[in-house]
Amino acid sequence: MQKRIINPWTWSEDRGYAQSVEVKQVESTLYCAGQAAVLADGTSSDADMKTQMNIALQNLEKVISEAGYACKNIVRLNIYSTSTDELLSTCFDVYVNWARKNNVETALTVMEVNALYETLNIEFEATLVK
Repeated sequence: MQKRIINPWTWSEDRGYAQSVEVKQVESTLYCAGQAAVLADGTSSDADMKTQMNIALQNLEKVISEAGYACKNIVRLNIYSTSTDELLSTCFDVYVNWARKNNVETALTVMEVNALYETLNIEFEATLVK
């Protein structure tokens, strides 16, 4: 697989994402369902958004690794949040640090939604290639 990051402006690098990602000669593609702060027993977390973000990222990592991929293979990531203001003011730095730690250079979209399942307030949806 060949991966090329297209970033006309460097400011997005400090925010943990790229403006676009081009991939060529892809061997396989993984489409992940939305990963949220659902515990191993299927219980939805009712914790604050920062805690839920950490759980959701751990769940995303688990799905990715069990499929035989690595987080650095994420080429598209959508973040659904019940409050963009809360996301940006309380825990977006958690995502940025996670992206740096995992060498994630991805096209990213953040969307505010009316509600997520039960008590959930953040969800990650990823597409990966290798």
